[in-house]
Amino acid sequence: MTETPTLPDLIAEGLAEPRSIALAERRAGRTLALSSQDVHRQAAGVASALCGRGIAKGDRVAILANNRVEWLIADFGILYAGCVVVPMYATTADDQIAFILADSEAKLVFVDDAASAAHVRAAAPNAPPIVAFEGDGPDGFAALVADGARQPSAEDDALLRSYRDGIGVDDLAVLIYTSGTTGQPKGVMLSHRNLVSNTMSAFDPTTSELRAGQIGLSVLPFAHIYEHTNALGYLYRRLIHYVTTPDHLLEDLKAIRPSWVAFVPRIFERLIAGIIGNARKAGGLKAKLVPWALKVGTAYERAIRAGGASPWLRVQRALAKKLVLSKIPATLGLDRLEYFVSGSAPLHRDTALTLAAMGFEILEGYGLTETSPVVTVNRPGDNELGTVGPPVKNVEVRIAEDGEVLVKGPNVMLGYYKLPKEEQPFTADGWFCTGDIGAFDARGHLMITDRKKEIFKTSGGKWISPARIESAIKRSIYIGQVMAVGANRSHPAVLVAPNWDLVRAKLALGADTPTATLAADERVCVLMIREVEANTADLASYEQVHRLAILPRDLTIEDGELSPTLKVKRRVVEQQYARLIEQAYAEDLHARSTS
Repeated sequence: MTETPTLPDLIAEGLAEPRSIALAERRAGRTLALSSQDVHRQAAGVASALCGRGIAKGDRVAILANNRVEWLIADFGILYAGCVVVPMYATTADDQIAFILADSEAKLVFVDDAASAAHVRAAAPNAPPIVAFEGDGPDGFAALVADGARQPSAEDDALLRSYRDGIGVDDLAVLIYTSGTTGQPKGVMLSHRNLVSNTMSAFDPTTSELRAGQIGLSVLPFAHIYEHTNALGYLYRRLIHYVTTPDHLLEDLKAIRPSWVAFVPRIFERLIAGIIGNARKAGGLKAKLVPWALKVGTAYERAIRAGGASPWLRVQRALAKKLVLSKIPATLGLDRLEYFVSGSAPLHRDTALTLAAMGFEILEGYGLTETSPVVTVNRPGDNELGTVGPPVKNVEVRIAEDGEVLVKGPNVMLGYYKLPKEEQPFTADGWFCTGDIGAFDARGHLMITDRKKEIFKTSGGKWISPARIESAIKRSIYIGQVMAVGANRSHPAVLVAPNWDLVRAKLALGADTPTATLAADERVCVLMIREVEANTADLASYEQVHRLAILPRDLTIEDGELSPTLKVKRRVVEQQYARLIEQAYAEDLHARSTS
């Protein structure tokens, strides 16, 4: 590999060594596997076909699809051709599909199937030519790859080398649009240098225990820069890369038994709730034993990090480990796991402690789309729970006077596409302004406390971190989603969406009763109030929640309330549930729970 490689250099190098399985997908309970030669050949076919269609170096090509092996092959092929990848979530709203395709001036777009193609044409009548990953027709992916293979010099890679030779490390490689809560999204310009440097730093062999031939698992959307860079890291470290979906995660974990996997905090929370929920559904001794073991294990992990566990707690933990905790990894298909990586949103320390009680190490990191994305990450042997770790190699971080985290390094974006210089988020001396508030601990590990724009002030003049309240409440297995509000109010309030399966089981509620009806049930209200009070008891007095409203349904990506990585879009939710928030402030939470 050259001293300053481009993405095609990194990808081609990662696929050069013959491997029987480089990329695989779990689809409908079956495995589709491709060798390194297969992946390279198909990606080269995509590159040649794009050239044959007159799509030149620097032209934008969009991918609007769910995770699948073809997504990555198309991505690699676009980059091989010196073109620019425009990743789009399969759940992108129609108006944003039209905006992104027009703003990026995409020359072609890859989609899942014929139905997806029809959807894109309806949303964007002026859309460029569309290629569907599924389908055998002339507009299908297989036909495109075959067409590329017929191009002159395609077989001996001469054409591919000519593409690569014309690509500079500071050329635009990926144009990824951030999902804003209001207005149109902004295009983040990431160069080859940005992405290669970040991949090599985040997956640095000197600080990572990953080994060639181990299995990496992708479940987060490739359209998110977090998983896009993970995919490059799997290639860089010669991992076997499996692709699956959240819908079949538990089933596929058992089949794949990965060595390394990256999740967002919400998936970890669901995993823990699912373990407890399954135990309670099983009934009998197991219904009590599993929650007890997790509680004891978490208490033990907390105690040893605080200076030591009592003899009685050690005895309880030994019993919990023998009866329950030691058996969980194999039950979940995680007996070969080296460690989890968590990113994209804050992970509550108790969640990490509970995972540690099961025998899992979880390494939390921090980054943004604009930083390709990794800025900091904990490492094996240097893992400080409650922090997002020290900066990765070649990346600098400092804290501004107002607490904002500033970043400088080769991973920082070229800028926002088509925005004037005065609207770019950089200081006069070139530091990128993240919009996050943070601080370093005594060991140089970064702690992120909130988003600068999301912190609000109560009418009493106290600044409130909504993320701090929300992560505390999400420790409850009975609460699935939560959002804190309270700007210019006397106290913060929360909107909660219960974990309905567990709530129905605990309160013996009807399985067919709509959640909108159950949201008004007094038994549900009292349970939610008590769970909120119990999990916020350790917060400061001004952070205590005095108002609560139960959402009639879960917040969803489809309704525009969640981002594709399950982050709550606060302004959207506040607008949609303005009346419910007003109702919450009309009644004192504590008075209701004790009445």
